[in-house]
Amino acid sequence: MNKICLTAAAVSAALMSTATFADSGVDFHGYMRAGVGISGDNGQQVQYNKQQVGRLGNENDVYGEIGLGKEVYNQDGKSFYVDSMIALSGSGSNDWEPLGGEDEGDIALRQFNVQAKGLLNFAPEATLWAGKRYYQRHDIHISDLYYWNISGAGAGIEGIEMGPGKLSAAWVRTDRADTVDLGNNGGALNVNTLDLRYAGIPLWENGSLEVGINYAITNETDSASQEAKDAKDGVLLTAELTQGLSAGFNKTVLQYGTEGYGKALSYYGDGSWYGAEAESGAAAYRLINWGVVGLGSNWEIGHQLYWASSTDDVEANQTDDITSFSAVVRPTYKWDAHHKTLFEAGYFDNQYATGDKASGQKFTIAQAWTAGESFWARPEIRLYASYLMDNENDDAFGAGNDTEYNFGVQVEAWW
Repeated sequence: MNKICLTAAAVSAALMSTATFADSGVDFHGYMRAGVGISGDNGQQVQYNKQQVGRLGNENDVYGEIGLGKEVYNQDGKSFYVDSMIALSGSGSNDWEPLGGEDEGDIALRQFNVQAKGLLNFAPEATLWAGKRYYQRHDIHISDLYYWNISGAGAGIEGIEMGPGKLSAAWVRTDRADTVDLGNNGGALNVNTLDLRYAGIPLWENGSLEVGINYAITNETDSASQEAKDAKDGVLLTAELTQGLSAGFNKTVLQYGTEGYGKALSYYGDGSWYGAEAESGAAAYRLINWGVVGLGSNWEIGHQLYWASSTDDVEANQTDDITSFSAVVRPTYKWDAHHKTLFEAGYFDNQYATGDKASGQKFTIAQAWTAGESFWARPEIRLYASYLMDNENDDAFGAGNDTEYNFGVQVEAWW
């Protein structure tokens, strides 16, 4: 009963009118996507490796993030801001869709933190924060792929002006459920991530560099499994080069991870989980290039190129390097400020530790009605059709089916 009441109260509070929020000085922000679709032979549309072939016309859920924040103190140049966010997910199969149920949907606490400014005498411009937070996340939107993200419960100092750039430091908890430790809360191995990054380093005209290091510390109890006791600390190194263009931008990312981070990089991880159960000495690297570029007044193109490979064994009895390649391109033609035609093509080719392979592709065309002409303009309502093909598994979409199509309507928004 308490769980139901708390859920209802949270959702009710989040859905209050924006006018009420404005009157009280509360910031209302969030994200959502929802829609309806069908597939050729699989009922409700299927979702197929969206991080590798792209998300357009390839999402079959209802998902939303509802955030509320408020500055609760501001005197003498010192301020405190309280931020919160819940996330809601479901299949969208019915009008009445319970949250927190086994099959229907779920609710999660994503953010609950306090951010304070002007308190540190040595760096009054910096933000001192503690709590649960989305922390400096780096992602590729067209594939919903996060490649540098240690969000969670923690604390830190963000945005210290130092030389030409800004320094940030954080400590975040990222427990590993796949590595058993019955002495720890939840039965998962306690992992603590130390994060240090330096951003905004100018290189040349419109070019900048961000570098960072994450150090994962495993913290087992006396009741931990032998696997947890054998887990090693690991390092993740990241460098991101950003080049501003006359119309758009391009980012090139190089990452190298050891031990549990080697496993994370091998399996599209982003730093928010640490594969503590990885084979001792595991290591991997990853190279990503992505961006959005404008071509003339009517075309914009988003793209993703991704390559990752293990360099030392990640899994026990590994026989081959674990490799992942994917490419996604999304050309957008703008008819006017509120009408677009979107195309998206994606391809991936992976090799697993056993030497087995996986490969597939997706093609989508969509007509969109959008709140503005920018590539990033939202809300956006899309009517789409997608074609999916699996190159390795003849039964990927049911017995004897290696292809499938999706047709549907989706809306995406952030505010």
